[in-house]
Amino acid sequence: MSDILPKFSRRAFGRLALASSVAAIGAAYRPGQALAAAPTGQPIKVGILHSLSGTMAISETTLKDVMLMLIAEQNRKGGLLGRPLEPVIVDPASNWPLFAEKARQLLSVDKVDAVFGCWTSVSRKSVLPVFEELNGILFYPVQYEGQECSRNIFYTGAAPNQQAIPAVDYLLSEEGGNAKRFALVGTDYVYPRTTNQILANYLKSKGIKDEDIMVNYTPFGQSDWQTIVSQIKAFGAAGKKTAVVSTINGDANVPFYKELGNQGVSATDIPVMAFSVGEEELAGMDTTSLVGQLAAWNYFESIDTPENKLFIKQWHEFTKNPKRTTNDPMEAHYIGFNMWVQAVTKAGTTDHDKVIDTMIGIRQPNLTGGVAQMLPNHHLTKPVYIGEIQEDGQFSVVWKTPSTIAGQAWSPWVPETKNLIGDWSKPISCGNYNTATKTCIGKKHV
Repeated sequence: MSDILPKFSRRAFGRLALASSVAAIGAAYRPGQALAAAPTGQPIKVGILHSLSGTMAISETTLKDVMLMLIAEQNRKGGLLGRPLEPVIVDPASNWPLFAEKARQLLSVDKVDAVFGCWTSVSRKSVLPVFEELNGILFYPVQYEGQECSRNIFYTGAAPNQQAIPAVDYLLSEEGGNAKRFALVGTDYVYPRTTNQILANYLKSKGIKDEDIMVNYTPFGQSDWQTIVSQIKAFGAAGKKTAVVSTINGDANVPFYKELGNQGVSATDIPVMAFSVGEEELAGMDTTSLVGQLAAWNYFESIDTPENKLFIKQWHEFTKNPKRTTNDPMEAHYIGFNMWVQAVTKAGTTDHDKVIDTMIGIRQPNLTGGVAQMLPNHHLTKPVYIGEIQEDGQFSVVWKTPSTIAGQAWSPWVPETKNLIGDWSKPISCGNYNTATKTCIGKKHV
């Protein structure tokens, strides 16, 4: 976009673009569908804080789009408290300090009642103090490292015990290949480092030795993977079954998987278990050499349930593109948004404190045939699935948990936090309560 906007200020131009978007999404569900009474009155503003440019746009743009779909659908149902929902979209541009600035804008200037946003943990860490200072509400839809429990954040993605730990259990099992060596490869920021700290401790408890754990970190946007993939191949040539656990984020996944193919690393030789590669990321890759590689999520587009079929149908109709994929963080936003709607309706207000308190215990059907519940630690109950990449860019589920797992805010595999829990219900009302000493550490989150 040009820096020169004749006759319009940037803010005025943004309002004009937003008005056009709202009109378009409002029309998306009208043909052949019965409409509830049109909502009236002052709009309830919903902030959308996802990177639409930069290294994370490959993952986050779709989350902006699904939020627009969910808001449009809710307005078609009559809005919320009889009032229309109005999306307020900002682009933090994969710039972590800018996330904090945009969060402050949404809460202080735009006066939004809830924000749905962030992908990386560094972006969430950047905005967390802003949400606590201004008492805002953030719904965070992506798997993360745990070790946090803020009253102002609802963590609708997976905690480590809902993704990383089950994934490693699978790789250790006979069904998963009986891996004896692990290469922990990730992008260099808080999520991979903390997750790998947890995983290294967990692996050691399972009898894996230090020399059988390789750890490597690369910057965001890493494009040259030749040396690192060669190191992984050499590490895997020691005569023990080797697996890669990948916490690589953003567009760096594309050259990483391409280099695996270039060097002939197949899933039968060295399986890669990814935590941040889903259907959206695969849509931009040649998956020929990736068949059989793995990912751990709480949702896959290929899961065959009536709820998921309807969601996919609505998504294709909304985007007017039958090839647009769905993924796990989209389902997390679906669950979080509908829980927020329930909480506002039950509270009869958008007052932040009342909504935060009401959220605990809210139940919402997920898209895989079960029910998610918001726990006192602001995490969800979730199923866990392991999927194999197929030639068409979808995943075939090869393993799943028999029931949902309650998310843990604090890991028992880190000595300093093994006795901590988060519980924002009364009488504890604490994000880091020590169950051994029966005391609240006193800070809101970490």
